Amino acid sequence: MAELAADTILRVEGLKKHFPVRRGLLQRVVGSVKAVEDVSFSVQKGRTLGLVGESGCGKTTTGRMILRALDPTAGQIWFRRSDGEVVDVASLRGAEVKEARRDMQMIFQDPYASLNPRMPVMDLISEPLRARRWSAVDCERRVTELMEQVGLDPRMIRRYPHAFSGGQRQRIGIARALALKPSLIVADEPVSALDVSVQAQILNLLQELQADLGLTLVFIAHDLSVVRYLCDHVAVMYMGRIVEQGETEELFTAPKHPYTATLLHAAPTPDPHAPWMEDIDEVESEAEDTAAPVAMEGETTNEGCAFASRCAHATDICRQETPMPTAAGVPDDRAEEARHRVACHHARELELHGV
Repeated sequence: MAELAADTILRVEGLKKHFPVRRGLLQRVVGSVKAVEDVSFSVQKGRTLGLVGESGCGKTTTGRMILRALDPTAGQIWFRRSDGEVVDVASLRGAEVKEARRDMQMIFQDPYASLNPRMPVMDLISEPLRARRWSAVDCERRVTELMEQVGLDPRMIRRYPHAFSGGQRQRIGIARALALKPSLIVADEPVSALDVSVQAQILNLLQELQADLGLTLVFIAHDLSVVRYLCDHVAVMYMGRIVEQGETEELFTAPKHPYTATLLHAAPTPDPHAPWMEDIDEVESEAEDTAAPVAMEGETTNEGCAFASRCAHATDICRQETPMPTAAGVPDDRAEEARHRVACHHARELELHGV
């Protein structure tokens, strides 16, 4: 069993997910898609980790593996349950997975598709409670409490999802996720389908719930402004790997990886005199397929940094050797305690600007 620091609730180590590629009449496995490759990070109790990156980079797959909605190909997911016991979620089976999920829940991206239109709100929110054999009276009491907690009128518990707006449906989804009083919430782009004004309301609600209930959040998103507003720590993913992670403000103002700088430049501030405008031409902007690499049977995917083909700073070593995450911005004798880490051969010599 791994020992987690007292303030750590989740630690992911070497997490991988490879999906088989099948062909032919017999659907023989001829290769694999490396959706997530050697991902590692930790989340402190009561804080919010943001997972960001382009579509297809492996963010959602990582979140689903944390909850064991997907089985990892390799790696460990160390999680501290509410009773203090530390378990490797990746190795749990059967009833053990169900028990661990009591302390970890998910908020889905689409508030329309994530709720059964044939079930009233009462049944939608109480479903996890009924699965654990709560009585009807206790279920109604808990659902009423949850409705008030997420800012909905408890008198609406007999209504169906079609009677609610998108923002209200997402509040119902949040209430459902909170039903069993989890300590960890994985939120998979929970505001991307909502109007901007409603997004702000949901984000403020998540902050209030986090403060009141002591929740820990893994927040998956591609909207950098949302991530900067909500998250304490950010991990940037590219083609299945984490290329940089660090405290939010430090990462936004002083990125160490060229891909992080590229993301920040893609959503610039309207100030033409901002410091990052000086090197914006150095960033390659050509559209490119950023999906996970495919390894066919008997072959290996190309070695080297996955971002090398788009990076203006790439050299021969970038194309030949995969960079490992190392401490950024600290002396070598303090590398082990560094929270800001970057997977780039030239991180220490580059002068990149943030926003």
